[in-house]
Amino acid sequence: MKVELKNLTKIFPSRNKKSGEEVVAVNDFTFTIPDGKLVGLLGPSGCGKSTTLYMISGLQKPSGGRIFFGEEDVTDLSPENRGIGLVFQNYALYPHMTVQQNILFPLQNLRGKDKMSKSAMLERALNAAKLVQIDNLMDRKPSELSGGQQQRVAIARALVKMPRVLLLDEPLSNLDARLRLQTREEIRRIQKETGITTVFVTHDQEEAMSISDIIVVMKLGVVQQVGKPQDIYDSPVNLFVAKFLGTPPINVFKGRVEDGKLYIGEDAVMDITDVENKEVFVAIRPEGFIPCPDGALKCALSNLEVMGRDVSIVSRHDASVNPIVRSIVDADNKIDLTAQTVNFSLKPHKVFLFDVETEERVYFGVEGLNLPTAPVVEEPAEVEETVAEVAPVEENVEAEVE
Repeated sequence: MKVELKNLTKIFPSRNKKSGEEVVAVNDFTFTIPDGKLVGLLGPSGCGKSTTLYMISGLQKPSGGRIFFGEEDVTDLSPENRGIGLVFQNYALYPHMTVQQNILFPLQNLRGKDKMSKSAMLERALNAAKLVQIDNLMDRKPSELSGGQQQRVAIARALVKMPRVLLLDEPLSNLDARLRLQTREEIRRIQKETGITTVFVTHDQEEAMSISDIIVVMKLGVVQQVGKPQDIYDSPVNLFVAKFLGTPPINVFKGRVEDGKLYIGEDAVMDITDVENKEVFVAIRPEGFIPCPDGALKCALSNLEVMGRDVSIVSRHDASVNPIVRSIVDADNKIDLTAQTVNFSLKPHKVFLFDVETEERVYFGVEGLNLPTAPVVEEPAEVEETVAEVAPVEENVEAEVE
C-alpha cells in the first residue's frame, strides 16, 4: 500500500497563554512512501517524527495537508477504519490477558461482514505468533515475559489482521543492546516476509540505517533529506545530516578554501576545484583518514583504542570543532604511541564541505566525486492489500511532540 503525505502540517497551541506562540511540530511534510517498503523516520527528540506517525495512524489530526493510502484520502478517517497496525514504545499490552488473548483482541472486536469464526481467529493468531516466534508462549501473561518477548506480542497483535500499513513508534527503545539488535533483525525479517508498507520511527541512526529501505531525516518538523541509508551517509546535504548519521560521529573542522587548496588551520590538506575562496566547515568521516608520515593534516596524538579488527586513533587539532578527532583505521597500521603527533592523508570522497553561514553542502569536483546526485528510489513490487485495525491503546493517550 503506497502512502502519500501532501503538505502535512501539525501545529500545537502554545502552553504559554501570554506569549500565544504556537508550536509547529511538523512543517509542510510532502513525501510518498513506496508500496511494500520500510521507511525510517529519523531525527532527534522534538523533530516531529512521532507526530507524523500519529497523523498517519489517525491518532493526531493534521492542521493542514492530506494523507492518502493508495488513491484513498484517509485524512478524516478514524484510526480503526484506516487498516493500520500500530506498535507503541511501551507495548500497551493488557496485563490481565494471556499472549493469545492479547493477539486475539483485535479480531474479537470485528463486527458485521468482517466477523470471524472462533477457529479462524485462533488460526490467524497462531500464524501471527509463529511469524514473530512466540507461539510457545501463548498461555503466558505479559508479566511473565521479557521485554523483547512483550514487544513481539505487540507486533503480532498489530499484524494479526494483516494491516495495509504497519506503524512502529520507537519499538526498540526499552530493550537492552543485545535485544535491540536481535529485535530489529526480526522486524526486518517480518517486514520482508509480509511485504507490508512499514513506517519505523527512531532517534537511533544505526537502527534506521540497518533496516530501512529509505530514511527521512527530520529536524524541528522539517524534512532535511530523503534517500537510501548509504546514499545519505555518503552524500549528506547539510551539516546537520552529516553530524547526525555515523558512529563514531563525523569530525568537523574550521577550514577555508584558498587558491584551489583546502586548509585546515595552517595545513593545506587537499587540492580543491570549483569552489571560490571562502571559509568553510570541513567534515571528515572517521574512516576518511590515512595515517602516513608525510600526510598533510598534522594532529596531536592523544591515545589509541584497539577494537579488534580496527583501531581508533584519538587526537586533537586546534581547528577541530569537536574536543577530539577520532580516526578509524585498520589494525594493521602501526602507530607510534611515543610520538607527539600523527600525520594523515585524506580520502577525498570522505571529505565534505559546508557553508559556515547556512551549513548547506558546498560541492566540489574531485575525480567525479562529491558532486550532487538526485536520489533514486526503486519502484517496489506489487503487494496484496488487506485490512487491519489499530492495536489497543491505553485510554487518554497524549501524543507528545516528537
